[in-house]
Amino acid sequence: MYKLQYDPEICAKCRTFDCFVRCQYMDLDLEEARQEIHHLLRGEDSRVLNECATCYACEEYCPHGNHPFYQIVDRQEQLKIRPVPIPLTTQQVKMMAPRRQIVPLTVQAPVINMCYFPMLLGCVRGKLFEGASVIVGSDVFCNIMWLHFAKSSVIRERLPQVIQNIENYYLKESGVDELICFHDECYGTYAHLAPSFSIEVPFKPIHLFEYLTKKLTQLRSEIRPINKTVAYQRPCSNRLIPETQHWVDEIFGLVGVDRVEREHDRENALCCGMTIRAMQRDDLADDIQKRNLDDMESVGAEYCVFNCPACFFAMKEVVAKRGMTPILMSELCQMALGE
Repeated sequence: MYKLQYDPEICAKCRTFDCFVRCQYMDLDLEEARQEIHHLLRGEDSRVLNECATCYACEEYCPHGNHPFYQIVDRQEQLKIRPVPIPLTTQQVKMMAPRRQIVPLTVQAPVINMCYFPMLLGCVRGKLFEGASVIVGSDVFCNIMWLHFAKSSVIRERLPQVIQNIENYYLKESGVDELICFHDECYGTYAHLAPSFSIEVPFKPIHLFEYLTKKLTQLRSEIRPINKTVAYQRPCSNRLIPETQHWVDEIFGLVGVDRVEREHDRENALCCGMTIRAMQRDDLADDIQKRNLDDMESVGAEYCVFNCPACFFAMKEVVAKRGMTPILMSELCQMALGE
């Protein structure tokens, strides 16, 4: 079993406890945060383990890179604390299991990994993705979503095989060594989660936004500025890979939109609410969405831009009801190219 690279001494000696003090869903002062950390270190039940919204943010807030969120999920599973009701968790784990029906396929770069979202295959089109190969399905599903369900054991069990599937059935025989990850979830899995559990990744993951930035730069002469104000809905999984955030601003600059400055953005971003609803905490999910949408609306956002499919599906209707246009980042880029 793959073991998390976690040093309890780092947490024990911490003096800021940023991981918990900065949490937007639990109001913990410094002393309360210290007590919660020590409950975690001793493997004890605690408020954090029961109230965690699984937003991943503490993974970004930790100044030591000591993986507090992964440790929370491990402790939840060890103590049988289920954020999501057991029947729903069991159903999802079975439904999204690998089908083991994968067959070798010759691909050519760029190879776009759509994970488990075949409904979004239509996004891979036009000049941005000309000549691209696409892989999708349960056998290449990154499985990072099980962090929301306190089931890191499922990730440890399935992820190594997923990585082997991608490498052996698609990339290796085709002489391709890079994988374009269409979603933050996949890139976060291969660039952050896998190394944190000492799971080897033989290919180089490339974030979609890095890819789009390069393609838009090449096609700069064909871009027609969109001239809209936009809010960006930062997904939970991007907390694992904050170094990718600069590409959001670069893309917005290239396509000619203005990212509004607002309270709930960047490090202070709020969850979309989907997983919190799965936890049957509807009041909290409603409150989060309202604060988020009020924030977007108050600064005059015309579009709400998404990258995470779950965020998009969770919020597109409520965004539209507020008079804003929900749109995926790839679609925004295609719009700038007249597609």
